[in-house]
Amino acid sequence: MPLDLVGNEVGIQGRAMATEINIRARVTDVNSSSKIELDAALDIFAKVERACTRFDPSSPLMQANARPMGWQYVGKLCFDALKEARSAYTLTSGRFDPRILQDLIGLGYDKSLGFANGDVRVEGSPSKPRQPFRVWRPRFRGASCEVMLNGVPVDLGGIGKGLAVRWASQHLSKYFENFLVEAGGDCYCAGLAPGDEYWRIAVENPAGGSSPVAVLSVSNNACTTSSIRLRHWTHGTEQVHHIIDPRTGQPGGGNLASVTVVDDDPAISEVWSKVLFLYGHNKIAEVAHKRDIAALWICKSGEMAFSPHMAQFVIWQA
Repeated sequence: MPLDLVGNEVGIQGRAMATEINIRARVTDVNSSSKIELDAALDIFAKVERACTRFDPSSPLMQANARPMGWQYVGKLCFDALKEARSAYTLTSGRFDPRILQDLIGLGYDKSLGFANGDVRVEGSPSKPRQPFRVWRPRFRGASCEVMLNGVPVDLGGIGKGLAVRWASQHLSKYFENFLVEAGGDCYCAGLAPGDEYWRIAVENPAGGSSPVAVLSVSNNACTTSSIRLRHWTHGTEQVHHIIDPRTGQPGGGNLASVTVVDDDPAISEVWSKVLFLYGHNKIAEVAHKRDIAALWICKSGEMAFSPHMAQFVIWQA
């Protein structure tokens, strides 16, 4: 990829995991090593996608899904991602649960639907809530990177992009003090932006339009937004979206349209943005306060609110 240069900032762009990737870093001296390290960080997204995609039946994840009651070698990236998913399951008391693959397929999301035009229609009969899963107990063999999913296929879309941002940021931190990794609704902001100020993150309006509803100021933090603005479609006669409640197998969130979370870690912020979304507009404030999560949420009515812990990051709101 070509390297962009503006002042003392270098940048690189690409596409992976169904989103645009933007990586920028401040440097004192632009040289070949700058491009090498930014290229390496960008390549992490492609590697995570190849290992963890559900849209390629030959991917390590789908090979494990094909025989969820047997041991399967998945390679280090997929192995680590599945272990992180299990940790997130424990952290959230099961509210984050990747065992929603069959639910997504049942709603018609069995391939990349091309959501850009916002008018996707899939044939199907009305869906019904299923029974909750039993406790998820996948098994891991670290020495050989083998996993046993223990019965139900999984989808890593709820954590995979956050892990890619984390791993790309960990790589860049060895070479740069100030950088930004942005992947759609997930980003990590290290150090300071050009001008020696904190990074400014605009929170988009889930109803659309070019004007943000809030601006956050962050440094050495991750920021993630889970929204139904793009990934929603019509299944039969139902309006559905991709944020699935693992207890019912149905789209969740009630009256919420988007949730933004700031955290030290990109994967954790992604997990909590989805889990808080699933708590819905009646419970999100209580849970965010109890868990000390920096969260901002927007209802379908356009009403916006944020938790006490998020207040330190909000520098402007519409």
